[in-house]
Amino acid sequence: MPPKSALVKRAAAWIILACLLGPALWLIAAIQFFYSPPQATPHRTDAIVVLGGLSRERLPVALELRDSLNIPILVISTTGTPGNVEGDAICSESDDDDVHLVCFRPAPLNTRGEATALGELIAEHGWQSITVVTSDYHVVRAGTLMGQCTTAEVQMVGSKPQLSPADWMQRFVVETGGLVDTWLRPECRLSR
Repeated sequence: MPPKSALVKRAAAWIILACLLGPALWLIAAIQFFYSPPQATPHRTDAIVVLGGLSRERLPVALELRDSLNIPILVISTTGTPGNVEGDAICSESDDDDVHLVCFRPAPLNTRGEATALGELIAEHGWQSITVVTSDYHVVRAGTLMGQCTTAEVQMVGSKPQLSPADWMQRFVVETGGLVDTWLRPECRLSR
C-alpha cells in the first residue's frame, strides 16, 4: 500500500487536472454550441420568424432569406424594448390586412414565451415548416425550445452578432445555463 502522502499528492494532482480541464472542455463546447452552432442550409419554408431582441442584427438576415427563398410569410416577435425597435416598427406601421406579415407579442417576454406562441401560431396557420432567425449564440437553445413546442419542421438560422471577447464569454455562460434549463424544464410537452 502506498504511503498516505503519495495518495494525497495523487488526489491533489487529479483535482488540479480536473480544475484545469473542466473549464477548457466547457469553453470548447461553448464555442461549438454558441459561437459556431450547427445550422442547416436554408431552404424554403412556410414562414420565416424573427425572434425578439437585436432586430437590427436579425431582421436583415430574415428579409434576405425571405426574398431569396420566396418564403411567403414574415413573422416578427414584438417586444417594445430598445433592442427590437426595427421589428416593432414594421409591425406598428403595417396594414392589418397584410397577409404576408404576422406579428405577435410573447407572454412571458422571453424565448420560452416565443416558443409557446409560435407553437400556437403554427397550429393556427397550419404551417408545416418554419425558419427561425436569431443570433448565433442563441440558435441551439432557441431551437431546442421551438422543437419542444411544435411538430413542424424548425430550421434555425443564426445572425452574426458583433461582440467583444468579454461579451462572448458572458453569452457562453448565459446560454449554457439557459440550455441546461431547457433540458431540465421543457417548455411544451408534445406527444409525438
